[in-house]
Amino acid sequence: MTSTTTAPGATTENAAGAARPVPFGWVLLALATGGFAIGTTEFVSMGLLPEISRGLGVSIPSAGHAISAYALGVVVGAPLIAFLGSRWPRRAVLIGLMAMFVVGNLATSFVDSYGAMLAARFVSGLPHGAYFGVASLVAANLAPAGRAGRAVATVMLGLSFANVVGVPASTWLGQNIGWETAYWVVAALGLLTLTLVAVFVPRIPGDREAHWRTELGALRRPQVILTLLAGAVGFGGMFAVYTYIVPTVNEVGGLPESVAPFFLLAFGLGMVVGTWLAGRLADWSVLRSLLIGGAGQGVSLLLFSLLAPYGWATLPVVFAITALGSVMVVNLQLRLMTVSSDAPTMGAAMNHASLNVANALGAWLGGLVVAAGWGFRAPGVVGAGLSVLGVALIVASGLLERRTQAANA
Repeated sequence: MTSTTTAPGATTENAAGAARPVPFGWVLLALATGGFAIGTTEFVSMGLLPEISRGLGVSIPSAGHAISAYALGVVVGAPLIAFLGSRWPRRAVLIGLMAMFVVGNLATSFVDSYGAMLAARFVSGLPHGAYFGVASLVAANLAPAGRAGRAVATVMLGLSFANVVGVPASTWLGQNIGWETAYWVVAALGLLTLTLVAVFVPRIPGDREAHWRTELGALRRPQVILTLLAGAVGFGGMFAVYTYIVPTVNEVGGLPESVAPFFLLAFGLGMVVGTWLAGRLADWSVLRSLLIGGAGQGVSLLLFSLLAPYGWATLPVVFAITALGSVMVVNLQLRLMTVSSDAPTMGAAMNHASLNVANALGAWLGGLVVAAGWGFRAPGVVGAGLSVLGVALIVASGLLERRTQAANA
């Protein structure tokens, strides 16, 4: 994000209305700041589950449904907003999405009942997938030749850095001042993003040729379906563990609640390293990167379940889980942008819809086994099983692609 290269077509207007070039690094910074804000609100709820459950007077598994409500908002919002906004100017769409994001998180900070909390988290999740989809398209379109993959990975780094700085800091504030404080911080980050996008992201017209049949038709393609399912199922394993990480290290590992920020920091560092690595691996092979990420994540999740009683011993495993999972996230994004071809807005946005299906699925299945009395080690086993299914779907996608290429040859 420190590059001073001016990408082709990256211009904004100065006070006199004249076009001026914008260094591509500033464009990426504006887009990645939105990822930082979104990543903070998505993951901070997991670190504050005990505080939210006490504040609203519900059990920890019930409080976990707030995470599922956010994920449902992403799933609903991604295709709907991508469909409606594909013809609109990209910068205007990004600004509108950030405005909706701010409203949803401010509403979360003022809720006084469980039902209101679920509704506020649903609204907060609506712009998530569409933002990353549009931001990825803007980054890829403005990137210098041969660097589109790294540009998309840089946008995703905002989400990763959120787990290094935003989530631990907001978790600390929520634990010591009140859980509502975390969402005030997130709303402020949304306002900052809105300002940066308005200043640095150039005017980029929407796709005037986009048609609802084309956009929705992408969702019927076998490769798109397989890729979305691989994300929804395979990445769900991480959320089965991440959602209940705090009670796991407390009740199984015997560590105090005050260590939660350290484990959230390990998740965040894993995401940063994995996202950086993913951009490089994508230049080698997107499909092989997906296989490595999925298989490695499954092994790490099983190892977490085995080491959970040993407290601090799980810290490096937590790092590995998210590093390998982040390799999947970036390469799933690139895969969808390719296989959706003439419907790139829908394809790019739907990646985060599928990942938040994974969020909801993992949180739900993890809570299910905990509520059934199997303990907080059980979500790790569930997560490993989901990773195996995700790898199977990626293998099926690769075999289908090979067969199609052979038939065309």
